[in-house]
Amino acid sequence: YTRAEVARHRTPSERVWVTHGSDVFDVTDFVELHPGGADKILLAAGGALEPFWALYAVHNQPHVLELLRDYKVGELSPEDSSPPPVTTEDPFAGDPPRHPALRVNSLKPFNAEPPPELLTQSFLTPNELFFTRNHLPVPSVEPGSYRLRVEGPGGRSLSLSLAELRQRFPKHEVTATLQCAGNRRSELSRVRPVKGLAWDIGAISTARWAGARLRDVLLAAGLGDKRDDGDEWHVCFEGMDEDASGTPYGASIPLKRALSGDAEVLLAYEMNGQELPRDHGFPLRVLVPGVVGARSVKWLRSVVVAPRESQSHWQQNDYKGFCPSVDWDSVDFRAAPAIQELPVQSAITEPRPGATVPAGELTVKGYAWSGGGREVI
Repeated sequence: YTRAEVARHRTPSERVWVTHGSDVFDVTDFVELHPGGADKILLAAGGALEPFWALYAVHNQPHVLELLRDYKVGELSPEDSSPPPVTTEDPFAGDPPRHPALRVNSLKPFNAEPPPELLTQSFLTPNELFFTRNHLPVPSVEPGSYRLRVEGPGGRSLSLSLAELRQRFPKHEVTATLQCAGNRRSELSRVRPVKGLAWDIGAISTARWAGARLRDVLLAAGLGDKRDDGDEWHVCFEGMDEDASGTPYGASIPLKRALSGDAEVLLAYEMNGQELPRDHGFPLRVLVPGVVGARSVKWLRSVVVAPRESQSHWQQNDYKGFCPSVDWDSVDFRAAPAIQELPVQSAITEPRPGATVPAGELTVKGYAWSGGGREVI
């Protein structure tokens, strides 16, 4: 069989087919018997089992493979196993591979979220399932030649390699949740149409991050604990992801947050005990706990302390909130402050809306997040 033929079998009515290695299996009769529930096995329907089994190592046992063999219906055709040729003219051709369980809202640039039923399988979201919000093509960075530029007021600056960042500054770890400002936009659109990607409830994920405190790096660049001129200063971040004109992604946060020990803002190089995946900012990203994900700039190129916010499009003309009377004909982005902290957020992940559930006791799963530290009552 070809992979296209396998992909046509995604539901019990059309039969549920999966692949493992070069073998093809019809697991329709096993769906309801799956110990993890029918909804979990259907996530792999029409595709390969390996990416899912990599997340749940309990499958990698001889008796599981033996059970699977009973459902074998054929093999993949050899010519179908070759990867498609890379189109070098496509600026997104160098993007990394992604986990097939992710629900794609936009392919170019890549924006995707985990299925709700996998989001609450564990407190820490596996790196492969962490929601991805990209604005531009994913840059390819050579870690050996990477340098981070840090500029303070008055021309003071640092240039740091990854090795220097690790050696000069204490490694700090923080468990933090990131959320896209558009999380649950599909629900909002059912109340009143809004523009943007139609995120479900999965544009939110949690990881254990590790790296250098931004505060430590700024102090090493000659910045004092406080500025005495009374102005509201900012820390502007610039990424290595660029549009066709060479304009990079950028954002900023207030300096007082960057210097706060309680805020725990990181220049992160690890995610859940591993080096950052490419989709999540390899080799270095900003991590701003409690703040909209748009400020946690990935593929970090520079950090600049300035007397005003980042002048990037994404700081000045996007990621801002307005009252309900403002529409696309009357909006003035310059008149509103940039979103920083987010409000309390909660959602039910299981059972899903419209699901039929059995009578009797029911386990309900979901998440609740206190945003920028607001109390959950």
